[in-house]
Amino acid sequence: MNNKWNKIIYTLWSPVYDVFFNTGIFLQARKKAFEMSPFKEGQKVLVVGVGTGAELEWIDHSKLDVTAIDYSPDMLNKAKAKFKDSSITFIQMDALQLNFNDESFDVVVGSLILSVVPNPNKAVEEMIRVVKPNGNIILFDKFAPKDGKVSVLKKSLRPIIAKFGTDIGINFEQLISRYMNLVEINEDIALMLREMYRKIILTKRTG
Repeated sequence: MNNKWNKIIYTLWSPVYDVFFNTGIFLQARKKAFEMSPFKEGQKVLVVGVGTGAELEWIDHSKLDVTAIDYSPDMLNKAKAKFKDSSITFIQMDALQLNFNDESFDVVVGSLILSVVPNPNKAVEEMIRVVKPNGNIILFDKFAPKDGKVSVLKKSLRPIIAKFGTDIGINFEQLISRYMNLVEINEDIALMLREMYRKIILTKRTG
């Protein structure tokens, strides 16, 4: 996957994304992921890869200072239209190159973003960089099994599914291992399709 291809794919996805990925079990999983998340009134929150704004429905943005970014202008415009009367700041931006100062946000949200960016390691690095010490990074995404054992079927389907704008083979344990000196895992729960879709909360270490 690359950004140029992703922009094309998500231009095509934008009119129908909510029909497929914000209903049914996806809707319930998103609700579970965010309605009980550790937001506090007045916090500065960054939503990375906001897409059509599905997560924003479960975040009480009226009590938060929310900035939402996405690389796809078409997806971003869908979110803007949904929340046109809110105080949310929407910006077109690359998750791999966040144009914010270090330690700018109390909470960073990454929903279904690590599985779509060309370089998930860089996306994690950027999230860690812009969150404050003791701040939280809330992830909701699809990952390979924790033991790293991917079925033959998934291995064969992985390059095909990637053409539609997402990766089903990222191993979170391998991904986060290089950053454990910077963050700690405070929550890791399965939300959908056994352990494929998980909610993970990372807290940035101090010092």
